[in-house]
Amino acid sequence: MSTIESSTPNQTQSSDDAMIRVNELGKRYGKFKALQGITFEVPRGQVLGFLGPNGAGKTTTMKILTCFLAPSAGSAFVGGYSIAEQSLQVRRLLGYLPEDTPIYPDMTVLEYLEYVGDIRGVESGLRRRRIGDLAEICGLMKVLSRPVGHLSKGLRQRAGLAQALLHDPPILVLDEPTSGLDPNQIVEIRQLIRHIGEEKTVILSTHILPEVQATCGRVIIINEGRLVADGTPDELASQQHDNSYHVVFDASGFTASGQSDEAIQEQLERVPGVQSVASTSPNEGEFSFTIKGESTLDLRKEIFCCARDNEWILLELQRRQLSLEDVFRRLTR
Repeated sequence: MSTIESSTPNQTQSSDDAMIRVNELGKRYGKFKALQGITFEVPRGQVLGFLGPNGAGKTTTMKILTCFLAPSAGSAFVGGYSIAEQSLQVRRLLGYLPEDTPIYPDMTVLEYLEYVGDIRGVESGLRRRRIGDLAEICGLMKVLSRPVGHLSKGLRQRAGLAQALLHDPPILVLDEPTSGLDPNQIVEIRQLIRHIGEEKTVILSTHILPEVQATCGRVIIINEGRLVADGTPDELASQQHDNSYHVVFDASGFTASGQSDEAIQEQLERVPGVQSVASTSPNEGEFSFTIKGESTLDLRKEIFCCARDNEWILLELQRRQLSLEDVFRRLTR
């Protein structure tokens, strides 16, 4: 893809590899605090998932970073340019797809992309080449001559992505890009975002947590205008300290010896580091338990040794990991 021509006024905070810097950002609407001092950085080439419940401040943050809203407090820099003092330079570096895709339904897809390219100042010859490339990448080749208003929601989202990419920005901000799409369309847009993320810095705001796990290397969660978590999905899961295990034994040996699941439970409760043991609904011929352990200590070896020493036939031993959904619920309930 071609490179974007940027203006060269003094870049206020240009350093190292951070493409986006947010420092103590705040936004008030009267007495309501939509954002309360959030701070984070996004390095070059990262796909960042930006999560939060409705009203948490996600869209407000997106609009501030893209210069649609002014912050009430704090600062933000995009590509080294201040959103407050150098908004034109910031806009040139950004491709933005808001939650409600800004599309004119009476225009054909080609007319719409030509119009956006003209507004973005993309030279006409280059504009045609870019439209052709993006129509191929975004799967729009067969609908370039169709009015936007006649397209499915999925194709309109693809057209919205194409307009965000038309001037070849190094940074993309995508707010709920798969909202309202069917499962097949979601997978297609997700694959497209993953492809785009190989070359560009991307902030992806969404409620669809599997989408984040499939496309994002890092996650930020905000709640009630505050940043409450920042890390990879695995890091966030480990920080919640849910140290539990699922254990299944062959029940036939216990039946022969006259042992019950209560006796097994008592033995497991004696394992050092175990806090609690609960019998779960077993399948026929099996005894199964959920074991809670202290802190983040890995108890798999101790549980295995307990089974070996008691000559129990161990069918399954699994240390459970919190899902991103579990983490999200814990941090935002």
